[in-house]
Amino acid sequence: MTDDDGLMTITTQTPAVREAEKRVLAAELSAEKRVTVIVNTRSRKGRKLFDHACKLFSEAGFTLDATYAVPDPKELDTTVCRAIEAGAQLVAVGGGDGTLSSVSRHFVGKPVVFGVLPLGTANSFARTLGIPQDLKGAIDVLATGRVADIDLGKVGDRYFTNAAAIGLPAMIGETVPHGLKAVLGRIGYFGWALYSLARFKPFHCTLIENGTEKHFEALEVRISNGTHLGGLEVAAEASLESLDLTIQVVTGRNGWTLAKSWALSAAGRQGGEALVSLRTKGLRIVTDPPMSVSIDGEVMAKTPIEVSVARQVLKLMVPHEADIH
Repeated sequence: MTDDDGLMTITTQTPAVREAEKRVLAAELSAEKRVTVIVNTRSRKGRKLFDHACKLFSEAGFTLDATYAVPDPKELDTTVCRAIEAGAQLVAVGGGDGTLSSVSRHFVGKPVVFGVLPLGTANSFARTLGIPQDLKGAIDVLATGRVADIDLGKVGDRYFTNAAAIGLPAMIGETVPHGLKAVLGRIGYFGWALYSLARFKPFHCTLIENGTEKHFEALEVRISNGTHLGGLEVAAEASLESLDLTIQVVTGRNGWTLAKSWALSAAGRQGGEALVSLRTKGLRIVTDPPMSVSIDGEVMAKTPIEVSVARQVLKLMVPHEADIH
C-alpha cells in the first residue's frame, strides 16, 4: 500500500493491535522471565563475555530457554529464526551494530521481543536506545525495562536499525583490518579513520524525492533512523519512532571539512555550514562515481539506492526512562 505522499508504506499492524501485543508480551515477560541468548562470538567482546552473560541473566532471575555461542556470523540468521520459531518470548542478541542490524528483519511483525546486548566497537544502536554499554547494565534493562516498538530504515530490501552512510564510514568498513578493531577497539577504529581520511575524495550526490532533484558536492551522506553513527551522536533530531528518516549531507571538497564535522559531533555539537539536513519518508540516492554503502557498520550495498522507512515494526526492550513508546 502507499501513504498520502504516494510512497510505499510497510504496515503490519494497526496501532491498537500493536499496543495490545506489547501489553501481552510485557505481561508474559514479567510473569515468566524467559530468555534465549544468542551471541556472535566472532565480535570483539562476544567470545570473552558469552559465559558471563549467561551467568548474569540467571542472577537477574531469568530462565534460560536456550543459549547459543555462534562463532560463524553466517549461522546467526538460522539460529535466530530457530529461536523465534520455537516460541521464544525474548531473544537477546549480543554483538556489534552489524550483528544486531543483520538479524533485526527476523523480528519484524513477530510476537517476540528483541533484546540488545552491545558487544561491539561503536554500539551506536544501544547508544540511541539509551541502553548502558556495560553487559550488566544492558541485562538490567532486559529485566526491568519495558517493551517498545520502533521504526527500521531500509536500503532497498535490507532493513537497518540505526544508520547507513555513504563516504568515509563505508571506506573504513571496507578497509579496516579486523584484527585492529579486535585489539584496539574504538581507538583503532578512529586511528584507521584518520588514515582513510587522507586518501578520501569528494563525490557528486543527487537526492531524488517525488521527482525533485537536489545536487551536492558531497563528502559524506548519512541516512539516520537513530541518533548515533560510529559511536557519536550525529543526528540529534532523528528518532526511532518519527516515521521518517534524517538525511544529512556533509558538503565540500576538502577532507578536513569532513574531519571538522566529525570533531563537532565528538564535542557534542552538531551542524556547521557544511552540513545539509532534511527529513524524508523515502528517496533515491545516486552518486558519481558509484559508492559503497555502509549499513550499521557493514558494507552491504552500492549506489544508486532507494531508502525508506518501515514504520513501528520491531518490538524491543528499552529503559523505562527512554523517550520511545
